[in-house]
Amino acid sequence: MGAGRDRRPLLLGGDDVAKVFDLDSGLASQREAFSRLGRGEADQPVRLMLPVPKDGSLAFCYAARLGPGSGAVSKFGSLNPGNATAGLPTVSATVLVLDPDDGRLVAIIEGTSLTALRTSAASALAASLLARPGTSTAAVLGPGVQGRGHVRAFAHALGLEQVRLWGRDPEATRRAAAALDQEVGPRVLAAATVTEALAGADVVATCTGSGIPLVEAEQLTPGATVISIGSIAPDRSEVGLGVVAAAGTVVVDHPPAALEHAGPVIQALAAGLLRETDLVGLGDVVTGRRPGRRAPDDLVFYNSVGLGVQDAAAAWAIVERAGRLGVGRRVSL
Repeated sequence: MGAGRDRRPLLLGGDDVAKVFDLDSGLASQREAFSRLGRGEADQPVRLMLPVPKDGSLAFCYAARLGPGSGAVSKFGSLNPGNATAGLPTVSATVLVLDPDDGRLVAIIEGTSLTALRTSAASALAASLLARPGTSTAAVLGPGVQGRGHVRAFAHALGLEQVRLWGRDPEATRRAAAALDQEVGPRVLAAATVTEALAGADVVATCTGSGIPLVEAEQLTPGATVISIGSIAPDRSEVGLGVVAAAGTVVVDHPPAALEHAGPVIQALAAGLLRETDLVGLGDVVTGRRPGRRAPDDLVFYNSVGLGVQDAAAAWAIVERAGRLGVGRRVSL
């Protein structure tokens, strides 16, 4: 950085993030994250989890680096499932970005918006790699921030004709489906039941954080791809063990993280339905080192617990574009 440039940290709020981080940049950032992970370039420590003795909430801390020449990024926040009933984001977070050379604080980023888009973009990336050819119908369980984000991301990245949205609150689900139907290309319909949502769906995304399985193997169409983003702790499993057992391929964002935190994976291993060597990292699929889908009629299951490297890729994409466009403000700490 040249002499005389303002070295104060750049503060980027949610509105700033929305200006510089869209689905195209989100998808590109997540492809970079998993490509670097698959090539062994990224530094990806295990995340820290701090359970909160209240309604299944927890605090978390992610730290990662895209590669040796990239600055470290850390995200600190909390997951509060009960917020969904109040229409609030279930994830709250702040992201800190450090300079790769001198370690100074480069940026402070509102992490809730970053997390929402990078998570749905990563799922859309996974779906584009794992879904069978001719995919046209998706089911999304959960009409909250992540569920709505997944509808947008799938509509953007996949050639869909229809999305079915299900939630425990029928009225909230109908409102969300109606709004999304006006916003995205494919038709978005509210489903009265999980079974109705899943019928014939080529891609299924569970965005609920449920500890009780919502999806069972017998509800799925042959060749379906199931993506779970809420099964992020050993006691949280949005899908039944039969889904894991029936899957032709079980893909995870990062095997070491999945072995510690992915509820369906941990439970299937304990039941003898899965071996550690069966797990396929999404980075290996992105880089072509391992196949994600072996046959059109295979069931493919992808369990994402979220990784710091995803935040790192998203954060640096945001910082770089914000700098070019003059978005955000410098602050003194």
